[in-house]
Amino acid sequence: MTGRPEILFPLFGDLEGLDGIGPKTARLFKGLSVETPRDLLFVLPHSGIDRRLRNSVRDVEPPEVATVEVEIGNHLPPRQRGRPYRIIVQDALQEFQLVYFHGKGDYLQNLLPTGQRRIISGRVETFDGVYQMSHPDHVLRLEEADTLPDWEPVYPLTAGVTQRLMFKAMASALTRAPGLSEWIDPALKARMGWHDWRSALHAAHAPGSGADLAPSAAPRQRLAYDELFAHQLTLAIARATRRRVDGAVTQGGGHLVSRVMASLPYEPTSAQRRAIGEITADMATPQRMNRLLQGDVGAGKTLVAMAALLTAVEAGGQGALMAPTEILARQHVEALAPLAAAAGVRVELLTGRDKGRERARKLGALAGGQIDVLIGTHALFQRDVTFHDLRLAVIDEQHRFGVAQRMALGEKGAAVDILVMTATPIPRSLALAQYGDMDLSLLDEKPPGRLPIVTSLASTERLAEVVGHLRRAVSDGKQAYWVCPLVEESESVNLTAAQARFEQLRAQLGETVGLIHGQLPPAEKDAAMARFVAGESRVLVATTVIEVGVNVPAATIMVIERAESFGLAQLHQLRGRVGRGAGASTCLLLYDPPLGETAARRLKLMRDTEDGFKISDEDLAIRGAGDVIGTAQSGLPRFRVADLERQAPLMQIAQTDARKLLHDDPSLQSPRGKAARVLLWLMEQEKAIRLMQIG
Repeated sequence: MTGRPEILFPLFGDLEGLDGIGPKTARLFKGLSVETPRDLLFVLPHSGIDRRLRNSVRDVEPPEVATVEVEIGNHLPPRQRGRPYRIIVQDALQEFQLVYFHGKGDYLQNLLPTGQRRIISGRVETFDGVYQMSHPDHVLRLEEADTLPDWEPVYPLTAGVTQRLMFKAMASALTRAPGLSEWIDPALKARMGWHDWRSALHAAHAPGSGADLAPSAAPRQRLAYDELFAHQLTLAIARATRRRVDGAVTQGGGHLVSRVMASLPYEPTSAQRRAIGEITADMATPQRMNRLLQGDVGAGKTLVAMAALLTAVEAGGQGALMAPTEILARQHVEALAPLAAAAGVRVELLTGRDKGRERARKLGALAGGQIDVLIGTHALFQRDVTFHDLRLAVIDEQHRFGVAQRMALGEKGAAVDILVMTATPIPRSLALAQYGDMDLSLLDEKPPGRLPIVTSLASTERLAEVVGHLRRAVSDGKQAYWVCPLVEESESVNLTAAQARFEQLRAQLGETVGLIHGQLPPAEKDAAMARFVAGESRVLVATTVIEVGVNVPAATIMVIERAESFGLAQLHQLRGRVGRGAGASTCLLLYDPPLGETAARRLKLMRDTEDGFKISDEDLAIRGAGDVIGTAQSGLPRFRVADLERQAPLMQIAQTDARKLLHDDPSLQSPRGKAARVLLWLMEQEKAIRLMQIG
């Protein structure tokens, strides 16, 4: 199949062929991201109006919509300009008025002729005990009564598109929906009680009650599943394609890893042991590894990464670890140095700052195989960087790197295994949406000896008191971070805020206060960090530069100013900068009163739990999927029907089902496989079809 299947042609034509849509209206629909009949069909109603025929307007509680049969009485045109046009009508029990502002008499006489009967539907209100209905939504002859559904769906709109137009165009688009062969596993379909695709589509557009609009309603669930299944099938094809590329069998003897484990002052957690086992087993297969290591702040990802890198070295190869910033790269070097010393391997740092002779020396040692593990920033994948035998690339904080950069590093070796690490706890459904082509290792335990961080809230009105506490803590030899707010998206304004706070704290606490922010040249940034690590500065005023990965075990106090301006994931990351040593740690969330409801909910959650996964689930509930990981740079697909917050379990089923289908039918040639190909075209996942080299 080289192009879109013919059966789908009617869904991908122009909107202009639909009832009520001309060239001008078609342009308006772009406001709803609708450009084809297929796009329109995936705009589902978000609410509905009860239009069941009632005996009388007295049967509803105003203000409420009522549909009644009436006899039309006198027309009362306005006596002066600006007054409404009124028409007296009588239902089975009650006389009331229809009200039209700017109504044209001849049009209304024609629409509602005195002495005749009509069915009218609209919002009923009472003024001084008099029932009235302004501008009825529907006026129908008795023989047209069955054209009004008992329950009328209400669609999202955009400028220039009315409900009436939407209704008309949707009815027209539904006639184009073909019957399609089934791509869902028959046992799953039966278990869930789902209809076939076309029936589910018609049912989703004809809800009979509020319950039919819920994400749990069978037709909606079915359509959401189709979307998630197509997405997961695309990821499964990408994964299978990658696995078809031969990898290198990287099997270590375990002697270097054992030395490191023996040197540790603590026992690794069972989660760390499990992750190391999964990664080394993956590396030992002839397929390329593509694995995500997800662990909460402080869960011990560094040890797992080192065990993987040492496995590559044991097998006679090299490892690389790429971090998004120079600060983090340097920190990885410091964290891995004692482990490398225990194993007796050579670890080096390569950044954009290495120039001339020094850079040439490192590159020579790398190409000659004398460097076992190279750590650095994106400088690692510059053209002149050549490895002797790169087996494993570890990528830290994946969301900061694009896919192209990941691939560039992967291409530095014949068949490099890829391990991606993230300390950003992502709800399971989002992790599957974003990283569904990868295998997942989860670190869900904290290393022993880590004390809980005590989190408290305080209003900025108590700033002087907070500074007083800080002064006492510093004189007791403690160290603290003071994170300044994100004033707005402008770095210069954020900088001014940080600069002002730094000057104020320096005036109150003396020379012991340091400052670090994104605009500092790298050398100054490192120097400020080094002074703090050495304990020369006791308080470090910072912008969110320190959000990810900064590791100073002696720092036990974190003050986050204007905490309400940060998202939950960011607050959790920032808090994770303390509580990394043996001392008890505290985190103070300073807020500007009064707090809005959502901000209060966020800050209370931070106070009540340290569990990053619990926080990420709540974050998803508060903000929605796109915002949790920033859709713009996340590669997270924008689903039209599926709701990742409320239909999360479907994502796991979709992944399992997609991988099973591909395992049983790798080229999608069975009847179900062919139906799945049609689904990929329907969901505009042609990319996946190209990957399979179909055609």
